[in-house]
Amino acid sequence: MTHNRAGKYVHQLTGYDAFIPTDLPPDPPVNMDAEMIRLLSLADRKLGRLDGVTQILPNPDLFVGMYVQKEAVLSSQIEGTQASFVDVLQVDADTAAKRQDVEEVVNYVKAMKYGMNRLETLPLSLRLLREIHGILLSGVRGSQRNPGDFRTSQNWIGSSGCSLATASFVPPPVAEMTSALGHLENYMYSESDIPHLIRIALIHAQFETIHPFLDGNGRMGRLLIAFWLYQQQILKYPLLYISYYFKKNRTEYYDRLMNIRTKGDWEGWVKFFLEGVAQVADEATQSASEIMKLKEMIMEKIQKETSGKANSVLLLDLLFRMPIITINLVKDELKVSYPTAKALTEHFREAKIIRCIDDSILRNKRYIFTEYVAILERGTEV
Repeated sequence: MTHNRAGKYVHQLTGYDAFIPTDLPPDPPVNMDAEMIRLLSLADRKLGRLDGVTQILPNPDLFVGMYVQKEAVLSSQIEGTQASFVDVLQVDADTAAKRQDVEEVVNYVKAMKYGMNRLETLPLSLRLLREIHGILLSGVRGSQRNPGDFRTSQNWIGSSGCSLATASFVPPPVAEMTSALGHLENYMYSESDIPHLIRIALIHAQFETIHPFLDGNGRMGRLLIAFWLYQQQILKYPLLYISYYFKKNRTEYYDRLMNIRTKGDWEGWVKFFLEGVAQVADEATQSASEIMKLKEMIMEKIQKETSGKANSVLLLDLLFRMPIITINLVKDELKVSYPTAKALTEHFREAKIIRCIDDSILRNKRYIFTEYVAILERGTEV
């Protein structure tokens, strides 16, 4: 049996070693050295700027959904999903084949939206996490592995085909898992002098160590970050696509989590996390600024039009919500006739606001809001 401040490995009767985590917060406490204080201050400042962006947007809901979809794509890609950002956008245009990997990302978006809505009436809890997990795995890979329920058997992490004995990490057995989850839920609500960003770093890592589901633990742990920051009113909107940083530094992400279990290195993980929050908040703020400038530029063009301004404004708003469109989609969403939708779409194409992405087909052609998608899809390349 090996032991450190994060927990201990305990040999099980059936011949494998499982990790039993120590309850949060760490003891001794996270060391607030000069580097930690600098990173915390930087992350707080960058996150505040990102949240402030929503105060100056005329309609933040127009593209908040796109930020959620970006996080969904990135988080799913960490787990091996091959869907791209554009693949998922095409679902909104009702033109995508029902690919399994695309459906996984769509479920992530549904889970995020469901969780945000439920947080208006239900506190972040184990019950809510189970509900969200049920949506995340509904009808996709992992749907046969008890979606919506915590595991009742031992799981493990390792290369394909490995066993409990050869796994790189074995989470706590069911009884210890149940106890650890209860303590984690209590910690999420406990009063603490520990800064919020450090607390959510600890919560995410502890959740991944407990690994309470048979499948989907990584995605659920990253959803937990968004839900907790929202519940604590750190962010008014789910704009922090932290998986952008985790994907870019995937090996270090896993290594830092593992170092907690093997070395008790909470400080290395927290510093890595704070650096990620600062980087992603900065990138998301920059993207929001570029999006605002793009909208202003196009609105200037629309204001110079001699007729049809109202419908042009409506179409522009639609494009910020659904950057891939068809004429039929425009007709239905704007509640206009087909000839009007066709003329509007052609007008935007001629103005180089959108471009056709399948000229070779005669019907149901798709058009993409190119500059907008280019801003949003950064980092989501498969």
